[in-house]
Amino acid sequence: MSNDQANPIYWFNRDDPEMQQAFRRAGSTFRFLWRELSWEYRRIIPALQLAAAKTAFADRPLAECSSDDHVEHMWLGEIIFDGRAVTGKLLNKPNQLKSVKSGDVCSFPVEQLTDWMYASSGRVYGAFTVNLLRLRMNPAERQKHDAAWGLDFGDPGKILLADSGQTDESDETEHPMSINMRPKLIEHLQSNPEIVNQADERGWTFLHRESLAGNAMAVEVLLQHGADRNLQTNDGDVAIDLAKLMRWQKIIALLSP
Repeated sequence: MSNDQANPIYWFNRDDPEMQQAFRRAGSTFRFLWRELSWEYRRIIPALQLAAAKTAFADRPLAECSSDDHVEHMWLGEIIFDGRAVTGKLLNKPNQLKSVKSGDVCSFPVEQLTDWMYASSGRVYGAFTVNLLRLRMNPAERQKHDAAWGLDFGDPGKILLADSGQTDESDETEHPMSINMRPKLIEHLQSNPEIVNQADERGWTFLHRESLAGNAMAVEVLLQHGADRNLQTNDGDVAIDLAKLMRWQKIIALLSP
């Protein structure tokens, strides 16, 4: 991602209602990025050309900023998510800010996310703020913008959330890898029953991770093989807490008493 080509500076009013709506839509659908990344991190050969999350940066806490403060919305890559904070490496070069620089590892509360996107086979998913800006461009400007990225952003008025083609965030169609991996997961758990409730250093089990990621089929298989839905992470979360945080309705139903 080039700062001067694929990522030029765009200015907008902080009170822009359409941009605020784009922020909210990105926040309410972030779970689709994390589900995709949950599978990307298991692939031997990466499938995504790009995966990034955006948030606002300033040289002092955002809550203390006034209209005179410089606030820049920038992208982070190499995303990690623990249910509370999004962590990644800053991809952009700040325009005016002095407190961060390109390449810094930064974390922010998931509530402060303002956009997300990933690209697979050249097609972009998410990118709510980007598509709002594209919608406001004339055709020539939009073509130049997309050529700079080298990606297919599609119709700016029809944002895709996953490669199934879905645009409705209430659609929880199972991820293809979750469906395809079911037989291998069953075989793995039968051969290694001790891993079903094995926790890492954060107290996270297989069930916690799949519940956060939205892989309902994996959650179902884990429960069938004795996964304990009452185990807590070091932060005190049980699996259903993580599913509720991300609003994965199918998983919430599976984990409900």
